[in-house]
Amino acid sequence: MRLTVVALGERMPDWVSQGIAEYSKRFPRECALEIVSVPAVKRNKRNETTKAIKEEGKRMLAALPQRGWNIALDERGRHMSTEQWAALLSEWMLHGVNPVFLIGGADGLAPECKQIADQTWSLSTLTLPHPLVRVLLVEQLYRAWTIVNKHPYHRS
Repeated sequence: MRLTVVALGERMPDWVSQGIAEYSKRFPRECALEIVSVPAVKRNKRNETTKAIKEEGKRMLAALPQRGWNIALDERGRHMSTEQWAALLSEWMLHGVNPVFLIGGADGLAPECKQIADQTWSLSTLTLPHPLVRVLLVEQLYRAWTIVNKHPYHRS
């Protein structure tokens, strides 16, 4: 199984890179994690936000793996517990599904990305900065994997 995160933005703070690196190295080979960073459109006074989001959406769609179960992360998406994530991860592992998580930028995820999504999930009702979403998502995927594999990382 391959877990892919397609996220808008290339330059992340060191704490984001360190957090992702820490959890990435914990995943076993049979559950590989790949982070695909998509360049954001440079904003200036003349840039229209709508046009920028549309262009970013095109870039994100071009970066998607050919075969994957696309999950858009959006504040209006489905809320689930970590245990529900683990159940889905277990099902995907059983059926050879490769989930792809889409993370938008500060202006959100392009409508085109939401339209192609097989599911839309929410990590929180809070508004989260997109760099933090990367780390939170990767940690929760690792936690779900530990639940499936009865690893002591998750204690409930």
